[in-house]
Amino acid sequence: MLDDKPGSPAVMAARARAMAETLIHRGPDDSGVWAASDGSVALAHRRLSIVDLSPLGRNPMTWDDGRLWITFNGEIYNFRELRRELQEHGHRFRTKTDTEVILAAYDQWGVECLTKLVGMFAFALWDQQNRRLWLVRDRLGKKPLFYAQHPGCLIFASELKALLTDDALPRTIDRTALAMYLHYGYVPAPHSIFAGARKLAPAHYLLCEHGRTIVRRYWDPFPCAEEPVERSVEDAEHMLTSLLTTAVAERQVADVPLGAFLSGGVDSSLVVALMQERMTAPVQTFTIRFDDPEYNEADHAAAVARHLGTEHYEQVCDAGQMLAVVDRLPGMFDEPFADSSAVPTFLLAAVARTRVTVALSGDGADELFFGYPRYRHMVDSAWALKLPKSLRKAGARAARRLPTRRLRRIGDVLGGDDADPYARFIGWWTADAVRRMTGVASFRAPAYSEVMNRAAQLPRQDVPPLADLVTYLPDDILAKVDRAAMAVSLEVRSPMLDHRVVEFALGLPHALKRREGETKWLLRRLLHRRVPRRLVDRPKAGFGVPLETWLRGPLRERMDDYCASDDLENLGLDPSPTRECWREFSAGRSRRADLLWQMFSLIGWSRSISVGAPGPYGPTGTDWVEARITRLDGARE
Repeated sequence: MLDDKPGSPAVMAARARAMAETLIHRGPDDSGVWAASDGSVALAHRRLSIVDLSPLGRNPMTWDDGRLWITFNGEIYNFRELRRELQEHGHRFRTKTDTEVILAAYDQWGVECLTKLVGMFAFALWDQQNRRLWLVRDRLGKKPLFYAQHPGCLIFASELKALLTDDALPRTIDRTALAMYLHYGYVPAPHSIFAGARKLAPAHYLLCEHGRTIVRRYWDPFPCAEEPVERSVEDAEHMLTSLLTTAVAERQVADVPLGAFLSGGVDSSLVVALMQERMTAPVQTFTIRFDDPEYNEADHAAAVARHLGTEHYEQVCDAGQMLAVVDRLPGMFDEPFADSSAVPTFLLAAVARTRVTVALSGDGADELFFGYPRYRHMVDSAWALKLPKSLRKAGARAARRLPTRRLRRIGDVLGGDDADPYARFIGWWTADAVRRMTGVASFRAPAYSEVMNRAAQLPRQDVPPLADLVTYLPDDILAKVDRAAMAVSLEVRSPMLDHRVVEFALGLPHALKRREGETKWLLRRLLHRRVPRRLVDRPKAGFGVPLETWLRGPLRERMDDYCASDDLENLGLDPSPTRECWREFSAGRSRRADLLWQMFSLIGWSRSISVGAPGPYGPTGTDWVEARITRLDGARE
């Protein structure tokens, strides 16, 4: 925190320590606090020890006898190469940490050092000599950073709950953010659910000096997408193999046990295969087995694990275990969040944490390599949007009765008159319903609007993945993985989201991403050289939960209570659309469990926040897993 009205250093340190203590789950191994002697600045840290486990790695860390101070969350994967370069410039190091490399890099190059950092990171650096506070978030938004300003004070933290320890922070709901939540199912950066707090957007930094605060972007993915590079299949495959091999190898550097999530799909299977190629011992892999076969991918994961020869673990999760997580979600995310796959993501992280401290994942491949079915649907159904309105309306009515949410959303697109059909496809409630509920006229995510404003020269099929890369990926997928994994003190690393891989993928011609109806075409070529097609080629499955079953069964009584209560009115919302949706669903005339879950999550969050700021989440919370995890042994095929 930074305060323009210096007070007692002890008071500042105590305030910073109180913020950090709400984040014990993010760093159960160590902690530290530093306050400037004039009481103007205080930094605090909770440490999850991964590289250089000695006390020398403790944060906040200083450089040049107090000239610079930093508190750092994340990993710099090329820190060893940077260390050697900085040593050639005359810098000397006392630790083996990447944290100290950031300090030296700033000392050498100033804010331009960001162009050299490869990794996932959020950090605050205090430059005592220049009286400058520098907040930074990584390019893709893998690590979170919240901040708030009120007269004379700037506070910042990895999670919103830490900011809420400051009684001066207003709890006023940001109505635009609330409308965005109803549209997207999450609150997109730079908004937070509270008007007084903000998210630092991915690829941005904040500078506060001489009483002035500025926020600037330091990396932009758009130019890579604007200028695709024609490559032969062989050249593209060679380059992608090299980039991913490097990205995976760099993410295997750790002084603690390391493993990987494995679903048996293309993305995680390729990551694990590349990990195993450079390991002499079997990689530890983890998956969840659900007792509901509709949501179960464990057999596919086990087959891939047997082929690759990994040390594979799975956890059987029943409906009771999944439902037990539901009440933990508000304290995990601190603001309304409607992605129900947070439930199995938390369970998977808890299983992995029983064996490892770091896990690699395949996140990001769908956005980069045209993987989501909705991209294909938007391209293949473009002709239908040109049909007469009466035919589109008829098709919409039929689609809305179909069993999957994805197909029902196609019905929403066909039945609407939106100038931007993709916005309707990814939206939850219709724009009219959101306006009716909130009274807010405009609620597009700023990053989404920017892509659409700049996308005139891009091929139509390239626009939705780019929009998702700067909105849905950081604000939903990566937020979900970060909060769910850090709730059990597990660090998740994503090789596909190495920014060098991202830039390469954005510059690929579409024909190398989708060919003859097959998505992630180039990625599959890499994978099929390592894993047989029969084990991994199947329709993409989501990491879902049985929302309809829950809302018609164990959560029905609670949803009845939520709809009958004044909770939505207290949030300033018109409750009529929600209550009508619940009546239609309860009568069997609607299957919009997705919309109801969104409102269930919103009301659950509002009730949790009404009793005060969420407290510490606990160190690991994995004891319940220990007795149930199963190791699956099998000879390599």
